[in-house]
Amino acid sequence: MSKVKNIYIHIPFCKNICTYCDFCKVYYNKKWIKRYLDVLDNEIKSIYKNDIVDTIYIGGGTPSSLNIEELEKLFLITKNIKLNTKYEFTIECNIEDITVEKLILFKKNNVNRISIGVQSFNDKILKYLGRTYNKKLIKEKINLAKKYFDNINIDLIYAVNNETIEDLKYDLDEFLKLDLPHISCYSLIIEKNTILYINNEKYIDDELDSLMYNEIRKKLSKKYNHYEISNFAKKGFESVHNLCYWNNDTYYGFGLSAASYIGNIRYVNTKNLTLYLNGNIKKEKEILNKSDKIKYELILGFRKIHGINKNEFYNKYKINIKDIDNVKELLDKKLLIEDKDNIYINYDYIYVSNEILINFI
Repeated sequence: MSKVKNIYIHIPFCKNICTYCDFCKVYYNKKWIKRYLDVLDNEIKSIYKNDIVDTIYIGGGTPSSLNIEELEKLFLITKNIKLNTKYEFTIECNIEDITVEKLILFKKNNVNRISIGVQSFNDKILKYLGRTYNKKLIKEKINLAKKYFDNINIDLIYAVNNETIEDLKYDLDEFLKLDLPHISCYSLIIEKNTILYINNEKYIDDELDSLMYNEIRKKLSKKYNHYEISNFAKKGFESVHNLCYWNNDTYYGFGLSAASYIGNIRYVNTKNLTLYLNGNIKKEKEILNKSDKIKYELILGFRKIHGINKNEFYNKYKINIKDIDNVKELLDKKLLIEDKDNIYINYDYIYVSNEILINFI
């Protein structure tokens, strides 16, 4: 029996047409969803090996865009997955989709964590991002969700064109007022084939982006543990599923364009919906040697604020992490710091972490 303990399920459908988003591959289509869930069921049955898993994460797109009947069918599929006694089961939600009926359905089917794409409380920014809700609706829906779930994440998007540092401070204040256990903060990325990309929208300058990131760190770190570059959590509410990726652990990925890491192989499902609906999952495959595994370990592990544990790295690879040339060089330059147990990115250089991580590619 394999030892894969984490599962990601991709639902690529969404009812929003966001200006910036390229994760939602398909606008909601009832006919396609029925077929998609059938294929997803067959995929899981053929690949999942009855592992007892620690986490399930249903992401998108937006899984909450499915109606009650479709969600019930989705949860019939997940019912066959064996959960550890202490498990984390997350589903992503849009503000507009949150209803009493759906929240009760989530609870009934073992979901114990929800992740909500709030993005901003600023009407100007919401409009720019193609969102149709407002501050009042956000607060109503979050308060409703809190009646059913203790473990809630909300997403903040910042560094939007024409956003000011004052705009960001306002958003941070509003996010903090919600008093939720987890906040994820993402600088806007303009993906190809999105409205912002087609309209040739520009990024804010790097200096302002850096100021915004530092403002986020300063403000949120007073109340939350900054445990990963983009993530802040109250004690005990760190995302177990996301830590699976950053710890370079193995996982199943099911659904359109989903990725898996099993044994020494990374797989990526087809990104073509027609092929997927016809049952042609057509996985790309990357077989990893020891050097490849170490590369991923370093790139992912240094995203964590406390970095990589030296003993755990040695036990895993039988190599002293400090003997790796790039690690040694970055330690000499003080871009990496070490303490008794760990090596991690110097906190003063977290904002330019990508420029550090690229050394390991």
